[in-house]
Amino acid sequence: MRKKLIKCFVEVFAVILSLVIFGIPFYFVILNSFKNRTEAAEMNISWPSEFRIIENYSEVLSTNHGVVIRAFFNSTVITVLSLLVLVIISSMAGFILQRRTGKGSNLINFLVLTGLMIPPAVVPTIWVLNNLGLFKTIQGLVFVEAALQFPFASILYKGFMATIPREIDEAAIIDGCGPLRLYVRILFPLLKSVTSTVVVLSAVTYFNDFVNPLYFLPGAKNITVQLSLYHFTSMYNTSWNLLFADVVLISIPPLILFIFFNKKIISGMTAGAVKA
Repeated sequence: MRKKLIKCFVEVFAVILSLVIFGIPFYFVILNSFKNRTEAAEMNISWPSEFRIIENYSEVLSTNHGVVIRAFFNSTVITVLSLLVLVIISSMAGFILQRRTGKGSNLINFLVLTGLMIPPAVVPTIWVLNNLGLFKTIQGLVFVEAALQFPFASILYKGFMATIPREIDEAAIIDGCGPLRLYVRILFPLLKSVTSTVVVLSAVTYFNDFVNPLYFLPGAKNITVQLSLYHFTSMYNTSWNLLFADVVLISIPPLILFIFFNKKIISGMTAGAVKA
């Protein structure tokens, strides 16, 4: 009985602590997005004298000929294309890293791990993209985003691939499957849970990315959702009510992803933990 009470107390305390840490800042942002410019600049959690919900959000969406809508379109395109490249390349790499064991496998695994530890170099990356004609293009940013998430995704695929029996590979090869057909027709459909994890976590990272679009995709037409926050700030004055309204709009897509795919994220992260 005592253990049950302690467990219940810990769970209630964890819920309350989570609400304090995550709920109060979110409440602060939403509440100030409903205020007028003067009241939002006071930075408090008092209720507004009048709710300007429709006015603020309409102004955000119509500012500078719909720059926020264009930013949502650009971020969506970058996120979708980056996910396609990432899932295809990292799943193939995870398949090879787990199934092929040779003299160079340890070196390759070490190089993949270094990708998690060594930070990206901005200037050399810009130089490479510029020489390839990909600087200031969505395609160039897609390759950069996919490359940065590749080590994490390939390690997840490698760990999950270890739970798939090698007998499946052998049976498919006996039936006449080549390496590419074995991967596409047999193994990739078995990677749904870990693919869901990679897609959700990487989609949130890509959609919320601020630094990489700032460095590798400059230009007014190439604006993304995080860079759209600049349109409501200036050196001398900031429209905090519009800035907070933009933050709320930006937070909706990742929030929806986490609500609907929360269980898949956990199952995909732990699937290869036993036999990795």
